[in-house]
Amino acid sequence: MHWSYKITLPATQPAQPLRKLLTAWLLPSHLIHDLRIHQRVLVNGLYRSMNQLVNGGETVTLTFVPTDFKEPFPDVWPDSAATVSVLYETADLLVVNKTRGSKTHPNLPWERGTTLNHVAAYLGPDAPGPYILSRLDQETTGALLMTKTPAVVPIMVRNIAEKRVHRTYLAWVHGQLIGSGTFTDPIGRDPEDKRKRLVNGVHAQSAVTHYEVLEHRANVTLVKLWLETGRTHQLRVHLAAAGHPLIGDPLYGPPSKDRLRLHCWRLGFPQPFTLDQGETTVTAPVPADFDQFHQD
Repeated sequence: MHWSYKITLPATQPAQPLRKLLTAWLLPSHLIHDLRIHQRVLVNGLYRSMNQLVNGGETVTLTFVPTDFKEPFPDVWPDSAATVSVLYETADLLVVNKTRGSKTHPNLPWERGTTLNHVAAYLGPDAPGPYILSRLDQETTGALLMTKTPAVVPIMVRNIAEKRVHRTYLAWVHGQLIGSGTFTDPIGRDPEDKRKRLVNGVHAQSAVTHYEVLEHRANVTLVKLWLETGRTHQLRVHLAAAGHPLIGDPLYGPPSKDRLRLHCWRLGFPQPFTLDQGETTVTAPVPADFDQFHQD
């Protein structure tokens, strides 16, 4: 098995050395090395050294093989594809609308019933993936980003690390949160409960969450949230510390008959193998019962 990409550069793209182009595409150095020594990078069908220029309008072909990657074939058992709701799909990327109550991925190789198992069934037995890029807590719904080939994984991981992938959430919280603002309290581990995180907890790391209030009802608020960092339970911890825990949050909120009201509503990301600064935006429909809850 191999994965080939044939990319025709925009005619207006300035000439640059081939190595600089591959680096700008966010390919890691070890992949560039493998492509070079095995001559699996071609320009207009011919091998070209890494220091030679590549011009706008020319076609670059990249061919990756399983030995280029530490884990080219994830060990995920397929499960039913019945619950898979695809929001966006290309030859490389897949965004699905995760359902409430479904874990993002298995914790053990033989585990089934997670979103990743369902997507493996959707892609079929001949697909090498899926490869998970973003994660959502089990009770959180919404847009979940994956790749379908291993070649795109390091590119998108780099985009996430360098904050070029943007996630916007919707949440119902307790109380009357007002206006807009930013939570900046660092988050670490809770020394009394290994499941939980805590503002200024053990080994606290910087955490930045922005919020904007969208709607008020009696004793509850609908809020839009977006992250600058990606700490475990970040939204849940910041909101609870501010006195406005998520409705239905079993770890950080009061006892409730409701399930968690947190939805990854919008996902923005750049396309791989392009220098275009534009962003693809995918919106996940809000669950029908998102604003229907008990008020104890």
